[in-house]
Amino acid sequence: MILALRQTVALARRSVVNTIRLPQAWFPALFFPLVLMSIFTGSFGDAPGNLPGFPPVRGFLDFAIAGAVLQGMLIGGTTAGAAFALDIEGGFFDRLVASPASRVAILFGRLLGAVVLAMGQALLYIGIAVIFGARIENGPLGLLVVLVIAGVLAMMTGGIGIFLALRTGSAEAVQGTFPLFFILLFFSSAFFPRETMTGWFRTLADLNPISYIVEGMREQIVGGAAAGATAFALALAAALALAAVAACSWAYVRRLATA
Repeated sequence: MILALRQTVALARRSVVNTIRLPQAWFPALFFPLVLMSIFTGSFGDAPGNLPGFPPVRGFLDFAIAGAVLQGMLIGGTTAGAAFALDIEGGFFDRLVASPASRVAILFGRLLGAVVLAMGQALLYIGIAVIFGARIENGPLGLLVVLVIAGVLAMMTGGIGIFLALRTGSAEAVQGTFPLFFILLFFSSAFFPRETMTGWFRTLADLNPISYIVEGMREQIVGGAAAGATAFALALAAALALAAVAACSWAYVRRLATA
């Protein structure tokens, strides 16, 4: 058990280090959420207090942080899946399977690496936003809750990415599914509150589980979070993460059986 844990940590460290060494792997996950956050803040900075239905917040930047964190987690899931697929294509996965390494460590090392990277990204987004005037109304505890939800969400997106990698064995196929993640992002309340939406767009946002997760993170940032709403966001993220991990575990066992 201890040996498997050490191997899991070692493989997670490899995942983090390899990602950091490749700018093409981490740059999109850092650059695009920050760009969108700055664009939306610059374009809709007067929305709070002027737009009917917009909740009371200090500024749009505070509101936009959770959306940036969510976008980073979605991109990070694709990155984790593509990296795992590259290990399969390059033969490193087969060498690990042939070695005495724990089978559990091979899978969960990559998942743990995705979670560590995600929490680091979330801290960076929040830190940059704070530099430009944002504030975490619920203080250090609120920040901790946001990081926990981000980590659990990264487990979900990483699990989906790894599932696709195991089923296809192709990094290009995994990366090709990224538009589907973006559909989840934009048909949610990541960038605007559901109270300002109408018609079919509001219906999709209400049905999208991502809306409730991002709102749970946002409430910790803008303040006034009810314990029930935060607990629901965390429970929903955990349920989705468990489903994703179960799916990639099933795909992992299938690939081992045919290796």
